[in-house]
Amino acid sequence: MKSINFFTLVGAIAAFVLMSFGLPAGERSSVSIDTQKSKIGWTGYKVTGKHTGFVTLKRGTLSFEGDKLVGGNFEIDMNTITCTDLEGEWADKLVGHLKSDDFFGAAKFPVVRFNITNVIARGPVGEYKITGDLTIKETTKPIKFNANVTTNADKTMVSVAKVTIDRSDYDVRYGSGSFFDGLGDKAIYDEFDLDINLVSNSR
Repeated sequence: MKSINFFTLVGAIAAFVLMSFGLPAGERSSVSIDTQKSKIGWTGYKVTGKHTGFVTLKRGTLSFEGDKLVGGNFEIDMNTITCTDLEGEWADKLVGHLKSDDFFGAAKFPVVRFNITNVIARGPVGEYKITGDLTIKETTKPIKFNANVTTNADKTMVSVAKVTIDRSDYDVRYGSGSFFDGLGDKAIYDEFDLDINLVSNSR
C-alpha cells in the first residue's frame, strides 16, 4: 500500500474544513453609490429651534455577500453644505459659519469619512445594525445606527438610515454647553441628525 504524502493529507483536511464551515453565504460584490440620486439631510438643534439642510455625497461603495450587506464606506463633501430653512443673506451666513473653523473647518477638512466595520442582521430582510468609524476633522470615533436596505425592480438598492452624531466628540465646540457656561438661549445642542438616503447602482 502506498504511503500518503503528508502535505497532500494536510491539504485534503484543510479543504474539507473549508467546504464544511468556511463557505460564504454568497458571492461577495461591491457596488458604487450614485452620488446624483443619493441625499444626505442634516438637522441641527439649538435652544430656540433648529436648522436644516443638505450635504452632498462625494463617493461611496457598499459590499454584499449574496443579498446581505456586509460592508462599505462613503465620503461627504463638506463644502456642499446648504440650508433649507433660511433664505438669502441669512442662509448664506449660517452656511458660512458652519463651514468656518468654529464648526467643521471645511477649507482645511473638506471631507467627512465613514467606514463600516461591522454589520449585524436584525431579523427582517434588509434590516441591519451598522457599526463604523466616522472621521470629522482629525478625529475618528465609532458610531452605531440602524439601517434598512431595499432592492428595486431594476436591481438598484436604496439604503436608508437616521444617524445621531455628538459633535463634541469631534472637537466641534462652538456654542456647546459641554464646554461653555452661561450660553442661555444661545446654546447649540451637541447632537445633530443625518438623514441618509443612499441609492446604489445596479448589481
